[in-house]
Amino acid sequence: MDGVLIIDKPAGITSHDVVARVRRITAHRRVGHTGTLDPFATGVLVVLVGRATRLAQFLSGAEKEYQAVIRLGYATDTGDRTGQRMPDATDQSHAKAQSTQGFRKEEIERALASLRGEIEQIPPMYSARKIAGRKLYELARRGEEVERQAVRVTVSEFEATALPSQNDDDTKDLRVRVVCSAGTYIRTLAEDFGKRLGVGAHVAELRRTRAGQFKIEDAVTLDRLAEAAESGSLEQILISPDAAVSFLPQFQLDCDAVRRVMNGIDIEIEDGQEMPGADRQTVRMRSANGELIAVGICDSERKTVHPQVVIGSE
Repeated sequence: MDGVLIIDKPAGITSHDVVARVRRITAHRRVGHTGTLDPFATGVLVVLVGRATRLAQFLSGAEKEYQAVIRLGYATDTGDRTGQRMPDATDQSHAKAQSTQGFRKEEIERALASLRGEIEQIPPMYSARKIAGRKLYELARRGEEVERQAVRVTVSEFEATALPSQNDDDTKDLRVRVVCSAGTYIRTLAEDFGKRLGVGAHVAELRRTRAGQFKIEDAVTLDRLAEAAESGSLEQILISPDAAVSFLPQFQLDCDAVRRVMNGIDIEIEDGQEMPGADRQTVRMRSANGELIAVGICDSERKTVHPQVVIGSE
């Protein structure tokens, strides 16, 4: 069993918990994922099984898409609804007036627009990012805070999908859609958005609807996965390794070339034959029956394709 499962992660468990559940359901030890979701978040989690785990490096940097609810009114120490409410550092009377009277559509759009494009984010303390080999959230739980360097991310789309709604506690909820590069923190985006409006903010709901080419419509719940395992139909929902990296150019191999690639030997491009990709580009190295044998790297100078990651059947 080698391939990719698109899991609709439920709220309340970690991405590691999902991997553990998939291991038990599939009875397969080699299971991993390509991008962590916070425990309170739901949606697309790309899970790799068997030899497909070797493809993680080609999938983890994919663009992500989210639907979120930004709660305007106060910030939390985690940047989401699971954290403790933070003292309001903004002018109290201004924040109260804003939350009571609401924000003009033009104000919201200006704040959204200011956070589109290439921006800098400071990773939150409650995150899995490591500094000096230590995870930030482990330090945060001990009450420690360390200096973090800002990282550049790209927010391609950041838009409101509905007008703000009023809550009983005088906060407001704004539903948004975000398309961004890997490594973007939606919690930080929400906090920065609130700062543009002069009010504390945090993420109340977060759902990943796409990771690269994998959409929420392709996802299955853990219960559905368990049902498929019991009925012996797991293969029907398992995405093949070749399909998982179908965005890469393909390089067809004959039987002799397959044997060479399986042994890690470079494949020479014959005279008159075109390179399957640009110099240093990664390509799919496929057998005649469409099986992904390896992901290779083109070398235009040597006119070879080097099998960087071999995943074909032994």
